[in-house]
Amino acid sequence: MANSILTSLLSMGGLGLVLGGGLAIASKKLAVETDPREDAIVEALPGANCGACGYPGCSGLAKAIIENKAPVNACPVGGPTVAAKIAEIMGVDEVGSTGVKMVARVLCQGDKSKAKLKSEYHGVMTCKAASMINDGPKACTYACIGFGDCVKVCPVDAITIGENGMPIIDEEKCIGCGLCVKECPKMVIALTPNKNEVHVRCRATMKAKDTRAVCSIGCIACRMCEKVCPFDAIHVKDNVAVIDYEKCRNCMLCVEKCPTKTITAAFPTRKKAVIIEEKCIGCTLCAKHCPVNAITGEVKKVHVVNPDLCIGCSICQEKCRKDAIKMVRDTHKKNETCEACVASK
Repeated sequence: MANSILTSLLSMGGLGLVLGGGLAIASKKLAVETDPREDAIVEALPGANCGACGYPGCSGLAKAIIENKAPVNACPVGGPTVAAKIAEIMGVDEVGSTGVKMVARVLCQGDKSKAKLKSEYHGVMTCKAASMINDGPKACTYACIGFGDCVKVCPVDAITIGENGMPIIDEEKCIGCGLCVKECPKMVIALTPNKNEVHVRCRATMKAKDTRAVCSIGCIACRMCEKVCPFDAIHVKDNVAVIDYEKCRNCMLCVEKCPTKTITAAFPTRKKAVIIEEKCIGCTLCAKHCPVNAITGEVKKVHVVNPDLCIGCSICQEKCRKDAIKMVRDTHKKNETCEACVASK
């Protein structure tokens, strides 16, 4: 009996050694070599695994770049900095441009104090579920529902729901992945250029009387914004104002003229041009290009900016060849209506 057990153990042990050796040999013979650049690219990527690039996470994008199925600047979150690192890893000379940084912004102000309710909702507390029942509880069918679907999908905790039931986006944290944009059933969140401070915060395409009936702060298509914009950057389309961000220069004239306060700015005051006297050579380029004649001065003499006329468009700064103009914003105390102050809390 003992001999039988010993024989069985030896047989199984020998078989295990043979099979183990075979597997070891096979693993070497059949091993798929991985490109070390793939690991380096994964390390260079921001690690958000948000899927905004169209691939399953950062590792999926890294593999696609190695296989030449995706460009080195495919990561919208990492932007030009990450693209440059990946280009160096791949040995590519030209990176190309992913454009300016994009951040998510809520283009609706229809909170519970401004947008009327048409019904009470007692179902599953998600925006998607609520929107399936009579287009949601708010009388404006375009309004933010405020149940926080965007909060749940944000990979960097950049979104919270404020006391008024509206999302607040921390633009410093936002990585521009666009997941909240895709998740919002009312399409009131959009990716906009980080440098743009002026926004039309309404998406309702109803006629003015219908908008007024359901929301006190909705766009009424009065076209006042169109009339005052010196850069042709805003037009009413389908009964709601739309900003062309490529043309907008944050002059805030439309914000000041909007009768319903639908158009807002990230800051309560605009930037003003300031001339650095020791650098100014009096070439007059700034004065010639100022659209509101806010700059005066004689040739070869230091020019002067009239702060009461300056609209902060920064055209003069761009035209100055001596870097003699800077844009400065007045400091202000934190307040509850300033978007930047709310976001910084």
